[in-house]
Amino acid sequence: MIMQSLDVVLNTAEQTEAFAASLAKLVTAPCCIALQGDLGAGKTTFARGFLHALGYTGTVKSPTYTILEPYQIGQITLHHFDLYRLSDPEELELIGAHEMFNDDCINLIEWPEQGEGWLPDMDLWLKITYLKQGRQFSLSATTERGQQILQHLSVPS
Repeated sequence: MIMQSLDVVLNTAEQTEAFAASLAKLVTAPCCIALQGDLGAGKTTFARGFLHALGYTGTVKSPTYTILEPYQIGQITLHHFDLYRLSDPEELELIGAHEMFNDDCINLIEWPEQGEGWLPDMDLWLKITYLKQGRQFSLSATTERGQQILQHLSVPS
């Protein structure tokens, strides 16, 4: 059940990263965020802005081929999943993903529909849609935790 949602149109990668940073500042573990959108929509750009806001200074690459990129940033453990190449949700079990959905972790999950039936409930769903100019970011809270985050989110201009 969607409790609350927010739609914003962003025109640049910098705006996408700033939006992700504003969200990252509100998120604490445990939290699962689904990232949906076509190839090239900006899911990894969003993840980059999110990670940089948490203090990660390295390169953020799409985990399309590795399925998972883990990050340890001080006391924060973040897992960036890209399930695009998953042929069966059970493959997540083979990589030990069940250990990554615990109370100490933040999880960003690209292509969550590929893990349907195996993934835990998402706190937030971010759907990115191409527009003629820019992209629409639709963020929906689907848990009480997600709703609390969304209530405090301010959209950078």
